[in-house]
Amino acid sequence: MIVTINPASGAELERFEYMTASEIDAHLDAARAAFSSWRRQPVEHRVALLRSLAAVLRAERDGLARTAVLEMGKPIPQACAEIEKCAWCCDYFAEHAQTMLADRGIEVDGAQAAIALRPLGVIFAIMPWNFPFWQVIRAAVPAIAAGNTMVLKHADATTRCGLEIQRLFTEAGAPDGLFRTLLIDHDDADELIADERIAAVTLTGSEAAGIAVASAAGKALKKSVLELGGSDPFIVLADADIDVAVETGVKARFQNNGQSCIAAKRFIVEAPVYERFLKHFAQAAAQQRVGDPLDESTQIGPVARRDLRDALHRQVTDSVVDGARICAGGHPIDRAGFYFEPTVVADVDPSSPMFREETFGPAAAVLPARDDEHALELANASAYGLGASIWTSSAARGARMAAQIEAGMVFVNGMVASDPRLPFGGVKRSGYGRELSELGLREFVNEQTVWCARAEMRAQATAPAE
Repeated sequence: MIVTINPASGAELERFEYMTASEIDAHLDAARAAFSSWRRQPVEHRVALLRSLAAVLRAERDGLARTAVLEMGKPIPQACAEIEKCAWCCDYFAEHAQTMLADRGIEVDGAQAAIALRPLGVIFAIMPWNFPFWQVIRAAVPAIAAGNTMVLKHADATTRCGLEIQRLFTEAGAPDGLFRTLLIDHDDADELIADERIAAVTLTGSEAAGIAVASAAGKALKKSVLELGGSDPFIVLADADIDVAVETGVKARFQNNGQSCIAAKRFIVEAPVYERFLKHFAQAAAQQRVGDPLDESTQIGPVARRDLRDALHRQVTDSVVDGARICAGGHPIDRAGFYFEPTVVADVDPSSPMFREETFGPAAAVLPARDDEHALELANASAYGLGASIWTSSAARGARMAAQIEAGMVFVNGMVASDPRLPFGGVKRSGYGRELSELGLREFVNEQTVWCARAEMRAQATAPAE
């Protein structure tokens, strides 16, 4: 049984029974049957569904946002923004999918050739709780626009959000079976990857989950896309606008209660401005309003689960044992729910947990760098490679450093963010493959070569020999 918990109070929200084997089987049959017809629909028909879905999302924004807040604790303004972003994603692919999916002619001698993008089939999506609507929509919309169908295993903590997404597709006019949410456990997920009705799998989740899914997909010889953890560096150089870097850094670290794979986590600051940045950053972090996530004035809500809060506290404590110092926060908050103080830990050693591990919650690691080369060395001294940001008054300096950062996304003088127009994904232990943009749309298609002899060649080939 799945039991969802309100992280702001620790109280039970709902209970859900796992699906039986026959129920799972019926959902897979429905998804496969829907694919047989959906793949033949013209792209303009498919994107009409996306426009309708965008309208439904906007019409139901407040109720959907409240559901997300109750299940995972993000502040309500951020939850509303998440729903708006989902609608934007639908709009973007509705406008551009037809161009992205068009056949591409290739010049070859004596024949007509093209690359045609054909859908693969039923895509199995395994999604996390931290952006319970956005991470599903950003995976589903391009795949469905390309002619695929999808079944979803959402995180147990956000089960109601997963069921709501299925309802939203139905409300938007999706054919039966196009999108189904499955209430299944991890063992069922492994079996689904191997099922012949599943064509490919996409996961957003932890490194451990990525290893398990990649292994199962590899064993079944199926395509997989993995968007895993991150420990993004936020590099502040001596010539940066410190006030802007501080303001953006607080948002980049503490939005979504610090629970984002692309949140800034390791603040690497060039020595001449280290103490100045640290002082203002710690002050700004300490001033973040912690409280009920349904209160419009709250800036930081609870960590999503008790075990995650405890893990964050362990990372902070162990890093202090290794020689770091706490400049703000550092402890769980003594109140109902799973709250943790907005925390800034300075002088973090590269061997400490807050540097080596992904920190998922409202805690930032800050450490000094001697110069550009040292900053790059520290930035790349991570098993992860998802995003990075560089702060400098010199665009050329920023570009030079960006070229040496081992990450899928680098933002110069900007906060790392997902955007339907830009490819999203990482390298190293942050996973592989891309979501969003044209690259994301092409992940779950068969790039089929089509070669056809010209008419005059066919006539020559069939002419009788003299």
